[in-house]
Amino acid sequence: MREEVFRMERVTYCEQGVALLENFSMTIWTGEILGLVPANHFGLSALMRLLRQNLPLHYGFVYYKEKLVNDWRFPCTGMNRVSTNRVSIIQNQSCLAKDLTVADNIFVLRPGFRKRLMQPRILREQIKPFMEDIGMEIPADAYIEDLSTFERFVVELLKAVVAGNHLVVLEDISTFISAAELEKLSSILRHYAKRGMSFLYVAAHFEEAQQICDRAALMLNGQIIKCFGGAEKPPDPFFLRCTEDFDRHVRERMARRNRSEPGTDHIVFRMEKLCCGQVENLSFSAYEGECLVVQDLDNCMIRELIPVLSGGSRQKSGSIWINGTLSGGLHDRRVAIIQELPVHTMLFPNMSYLDNLCFTLDHRMDGVWRKRKIKKSLRREYAGFLGEDVFDTPIERLTERQKYDLIYTRIFLQNPEIVFCVQPFKSAEVSLRIHIMELLERFLNRGIPVVIMAVNLADSLALADRLLRVGRGGTVQEYCRDEFAALPVNTPWLYLYQEGQGDGR
Repeated sequence: MREEVFRMERVTYCEQGVALLENFSMTIWTGEILGLVPANHFGLSALMRLLRQNLPLHYGFVYYKEKLVNDWRFPCTGMNRVSTNRVSIIQNQSCLAKDLTVADNIFVLRPGFRKRLMQPRILREQIKPFMEDIGMEIPADAYIEDLSTFERFVVELLKAVVAGNHLVVLEDISTFISAAELEKLSSILRHYAKRGMSFLYVAAHFEEAQQICDRAALMLNGQIIKCFGGAEKPPDPFFLRCTEDFDRHVRERMARRNRSEPGTDHIVFRMEKLCCGQVENLSFSAYEGECLVVQDLDNCMIRELIPVLSGGSRQKSGSIWINGTLSGGLHDRRVAIIQELPVHTMLFPNMSYLDNLCFTLDHRMDGVWRKRKIKKSLRREYAGFLGEDVFDTPIERLTERQKYDLIYTRIFLQNPEIVFCVQPFKSAEVSLRIHIMELLERFLNRGIPVVIMAVNLADSLALADRLLRVGRGGTVQEYCRDEFAALPVNTPWLYLYQEGQGDGR
């Protein structure tokens, strides 16, 4: 008989009078990898909190290891409201202590560890069988800050295993590990699933969930609305209104690019045999008005390349050319970088909205910081697009969409000759992904090439004219748009490219 490791039954959870989860039911079986695909992010953070902590419920029941741990009738049951469940949540932001070693994080920083004297040799011996069990070679005395992103993830997973946590939640993992690492992850998860551990895998696409999971559940507006078995075909995009809009936008984008005249051969950006860090002999070009997706297959290129492109560091060798002249380094505003999760990294809360908007404009308008009339003119010009209210709103009170509008409009005003965008769709819900596409299309329509740098393709192909898959040593696989149908079967929206190929486009 199958045992359940976690069950939420008809849960309604409210915060400040707003129901974040409503009539929410979900069962995770022992030894199962359950995929969760949120159509939007409403209620997702609340779900993460309830998995780990038994917070007061408006209605419903929560069971852990088939034991009732949370009940809306709390005054009648006498259960402890602040109790926690043995659930580990692994997200983009690591919970490990960076200044400690692998062994310290796995064994010492765990509940129940009571030894006052630690012997590194014994800790190394204890961790060895765990590493051998999953085919990994991570030194026990290595410091967390020196590990790769994937190695840190494995350490967090082993920490959960050693702690005896029966359920591990993996949220948006594919956006920060490579395709090869994702395949390795899949084998590790299945290894532990066979030993009775359970996993909740939160993914942006059904294709990704089906690659790894036994079942996949679709979440919308704080509810699970449908579950799909591992062998079932992903739902029709028109199953939901929000995904219908996204599907239509992707189709229209593809149709426009297919009907348009062949692009210019004018090369705006050219990189020649660039070497920096682990990047070796990397060469590629971007053309006027082109959307180029560069996929980092080994998850090492982006973090090495972005500081060089922004001028923060210098390459070992090689050259970067922009419209026939060498890149000018730190203050070369011809290159614009939109960072990963820009709402957290590219805004200045202590500055006004207008100051944030004008931050990279001083090379175009002399005196932008001294002459108030320039800012007033910008406010009048962009109030129709950005909204009049945002100019008087503190940065921290803007909505997610308004923050993206501010960042992308700032770069648009900068008027760069090329834009590099790092994983633009990361952690964005469906409606926001559509809007980000529209913001990027503003650059393309002006003839400014956009280079999307991604670890996982996710939604980037929907906008792409060309794809470069870059591996170690600068090896590059190039795909034109009419070749996208030949990509791996787990690529999101692949059916659209296959349809297009079948139509002879």
